[in-house]
Amino acid sequence: MMRIIMEMMNNFHKDKILKVQQQKNFNLQKYLEDNKKLINSRLEKFLKIRYPSTIWESMRYTALLDGKRIRPVLCLESARACGGDIEIVLPTACAIEMIHAQSLIHDDLPCMDNDDLRRGKPTNHMVFGESIAVLAGDGLLSYAPQVVIQHTPNNVDRSILLQVVEELVTVAGPLGLVGGQSVDIESENKEIDLATFNYIHTHKTGKLFAFALRSGALLSNAPVEHLNILTEYAQLIGYAFQIADDILDVIGTKESLGKTPGKDKLAKKNTHPSLYGMKESINEVERLCSQAQQALVKEKLESPALIAIAGSIVQKVKK
Repeated sequence: MMRIIMEMMNNFHKDKILKVQQQKNFNLQKYLEDNKKLINSRLEKFLKIRYPSTIWESMRYTALLDGKRIRPVLCLESARACGGDIEIVLPTACAIEMIHAQSLIHDDLPCMDNDDLRRGKPTNHMVFGESIAVLAGDGLLSYAPQVVIQHTPNNVDRSILLQVVEELVTVAGPLGLVGGQSVDIESENKEIDLATFNYIHTHKTGKLFAFALRSGALLSNAPVEHLNILTEYAQLIGYAFQIADDILDVIGTKESLGKTPGKDKLAKKNTHPSLYGMKESINEVERLCSQAQQALVKEKLESPALIAIAGSIVQKVKK
């Protein structure tokens, strides 16, 4: 993946921006809402309150905060695009949201980004205290693979399930999200090279996006051609999503973002807008999302939802 991203960035000023497709006859908002209800119902079940109640309440609090559930939705849609059974994939989709919630809890801690607002609500440590928030993140991190193992139907090939669990724990740990976050923290208030910048983006955000699409395909026994194209799509929109997040931190409001804007600048983080400027950053989001859409079209992998999701990332930064 790093090679792909490096090639894209080396051609940053050379590539023509292809027109991003917008799905006029596809109601993305309704699609996301319907899938969110399904995912939330399973999260409620997996995260039911038990003893000790406080830690489960804290885990539930962030995992069930309002949001689009884009990562688990991508997992489900990958399965649909490959002709898979959603019931088989739902435990993994929920595990993905648990890993994401864990990252949000720890990101918001005073020793990290020190934020008191997340998705329009007080952050976990503001409600439960720092100690419980740390433990809630730890709990979600370790419980997520347990959900996949215990709740994926028994008719799934155990070798495939093992691969899914291995990829999940890899992207959640020091070779994935944790590694990206670590380098991001160490790079604050420093000049960094392109390879380091790309490492942060691909590991902090992109790896979990890639796993979402890959796991849906793997659990659907997708042919390797579909797995590869969905991985490429995920890498492209994952990178675009992080750039869009950087852009919105500059131009967004607390009301629209549900969190405190301007934190990247205050922390002197290396972001796409700070390195390339706002105009070029928006152009790059459009370029990446167009490439993601074209990859699906080229391989004749039909999914109006995946096309629409890529288009929605562009719409967020071009309003």
